[in-house]
Amino acid sequence: MASGTSGNLRHGARANSQSHGSKRPGQPPSDIYKYNGIQNSYENKDNDYLCPICFDVIDEAYITNCGHSFCYRCITQSLKARSKCPKCNFAIEKTDQIFPNFALNELILKHRQKTDKRPKLGHPHNSHISDLHELMADPDKWGLTEVNKALEFLISKKRKLELDHQYAQNQMLKEFLEAAKKKRQEHLDEVNKQMRLMEGDLQRVEDRLSKHRIAYNSAAMSNFPVLCNDISPSTSPPSPNVPGENSKVDCQQEGFNGSKNVGKPQRLDATFASRRKRLHIHFEDLENCYLNIRQADLLPAESRSVEMLDQFTDCISKFTKYSSLRPLATLSYADVYNGSSIVSSIEFDKDNDYFAIAGVTKKIKVFEYGTVITDAVDIHYPVHEMVCSSKISSVAWSAYHKGVLASSDYEGTIALWDVFQGVKTKLYQEHEKRCWSVDFNRMDPKLIASGSDDAKVKIWSTNKENSVTCIEAKANVCCVKFSPSKMYNLAFGSADHCVHYYDLRNTRTAVNIFKGHRKAVSYTKFLTADEIVSASTDSQLKLWNVEKPHCLRTFTGHINEKNFVGLAATEDYITCGSENNSVFVYYKGLSKQLFTFKFDTVRSVLDKDEKEEEANEFVSAVAWRTGSNVLVAANSQGTIKVLELV
Repeated sequence: MASGTSGNLRHGARANSQSHGSKRPGQPPSDIYKYNGIQNSYENKDNDYLCPICFDVIDEAYITNCGHSFCYRCITQSLKARSKCPKCNFAIEKTDQIFPNFALNELILKHRQKTDKRPKLGHPHNSHISDLHELMADPDKWGLTEVNKALEFLISKKRKLELDHQYAQNQMLKEFLEAAKKKRQEHLDEVNKQMRLMEGDLQRVEDRLSKHRIAYNSAAMSNFPVLCNDISPSTSPPSPNVPGENSKVDCQQEGFNGSKNVGKPQRLDATFASRRKRLHIHFEDLENCYLNIRQADLLPAESRSVEMLDQFTDCISKFTKYSSLRPLATLSYADVYNGSSIVSSIEFDKDNDYFAIAGVTKKIKVFEYGTVITDAVDIHYPVHEMVCSSKISSVAWSAYHKGVLASSDYEGTIALWDVFQGVKTKLYQEHEKRCWSVDFNRMDPKLIASGSDDAKVKIWSTNKENSVTCIEAKANVCCVKFSPSKMYNLAFGSADHCVHYYDLRNTRTAVNIFKGHRKAVSYTKFLTADEIVSASTDSQLKLWNVEKPHCLRTFTGHINEKNFVGLAATEDYITCGSENNSVFVYYKGLSKQLFTFKFDTVRSVLDKDEKEEEANEFVSAVAWRTGSNVLVAANSQGTIKVLELV
């Protein structure tokens, strides 16, 4: 009862305090609630009805022999764990030594009823809002007091909103600065890692140069020319007994990026100047190539570091090996009886002795490479010529049988030819539309693949009359190519903008589909067994690894938007045509072209005033002579150039 009396006295004091004077508008009675600045809420101060165990209003009050009251559930659970009063440690042996506190239960019930009648104050300014709503209901009755109340509320609200806005701004600024700092720190860590790699490689190269200088100085004692100082590891020692080489030595030649190369013979000046110029043009590409190679392992061992540095050195050597394209011979595919002479396909035979040229004149012309190069004549005649019934889109030589050639045409026909006899030996006519591409399997001489506008890739065998396998594509097939060293693998490009890589033992599902081109894929070629290069009418070439879905490198520079301009690849170099009537040569480690060769524009008397860019001529076919630095290219006017990298 003591606690109950105390509670009543406090309620009486509260009522008296509310009757004296007026409170500031919106301020809650101070003796009922206290403001919690941390949580922005008002908490009830009436804690006389709280259970000492759960610190909540007592639910079903029970009193002990020592006079303390608890929730029934709380005290019974406490006595099970410890037979003492939680408040004063009075010994309570049994639970039957606690009794209901009826008086306290009644007081608690009345307290809860009064509490439920109070306004819900979820926010300290709720009373302000309630008063403001009442005032807004009848603004004509506003007096000075009401206006002051509204102003006070609005000023308080404005100040709070300003503080919230400032806090939000500073919080966002903090998060931005933390994120920017983290990003810059990661970039700094990456740069520091790259600097350590470069410092280590510089030291290795310096050690190599020191060994070269010692070796060359030793060779000089045996009547070899002396190279005074820094000689590139990829540079071969100069030939002995060359007159005048020892007489002049320029010991202060300016190197790449302003460095001083001391003591290089004058005969190397032109070579190094040309190489430095190309290094400068392709510096960003070379830097990316270096970092991609060197960062292949996060923490490479010394032997692995040397191996990766040698790999990049080989890349530099191949990149700087040639400086231009030189024409060796010019041929013609033009036919006086045909208005168009576009060359669709050029291919060398297995021994590189002959190359076949085919196109829209419905003729396959075969030239002997050695004769074309050695004959100093303006007009070269083919050693063999075969006539087809339709325009020819592609030709391919057998990798095993000399003189066996396959062709595909605009009628969808695949033909096998005996070149030396000049006759067809077999026809395959299952394709329903134009067949764009044909290719021989390099591992199995009997297998032939073809791709057509009927969205099918068909596999043929030379000892069977019908196709042996068919791959159903979802769009027109523009090109098909067998892997150079895997019997069952082939790649084809499609109008769905993708390169598809298949294993013929499971034609239901592609091994990989390479996505990245924005338009139809017109050509696919293998650089190695695991690397594919593709061409598209989006003016891009792309390099892929058969085991990785993403593009390794994109090559840009040529123009290809509406025509098939040809594509050819060796192990290190890629060439393609362009719609500005030029041949482009790329090195597979760099994204920009190394060289270009522009065909002369052919004009008739009627077109002599036509501008060169309006001629609409384009390079339509290219081919590498395997194992050499020679390529053959042809344009839409039927002009064929034999070109050499020098």
